[in-house]
Amino acid sequence: MSSKVTSEGSKLDSLKWVVVVALVSAGVVGNSVYSEESLLYRVLALLVLAGVAGFVALQTAKGLAFFTLFKEAKSEIRKVVWPTRQETLQTTLIVTVVVLIVGLFLWGLDTLLGFVVSSVIG
Repeated sequence: MSSKVTSEGSKLDSLKWVVVVALVSAGVVGNSVYSEESLLYRVLALLVLAGVAGFVALQTAKGLAFFTLFKEAKSEIRKVVWPTRQETLQTTLIVTVVVLIVGLFLWGLDTLLGFVVSSVIG
């Protein structure tokens, strides 16, 4: 019985996704057709269409999974310990110094190998 419910849900989900695509397409085409109208009206219409399309998309299984993922990611970001300004500056300074040292080393190696190849060739 659960497979029947799942297949019916997926059929309805497909229909909902078709509605979402139709709403987005209507927004794109409508924005082009009504290009002579005020930008404010077009933006408001696009926001309304985007809101309705988002609401319909959230009613699907994939939409609900995305929303759940978004909420979980937001809670994980709160758990991150961000570096202080001093730690950020120190790390940036270390990276800059190491890049300069490696750059100078590679420049010197390139110059040496170029000299050796020039001596051998000619």
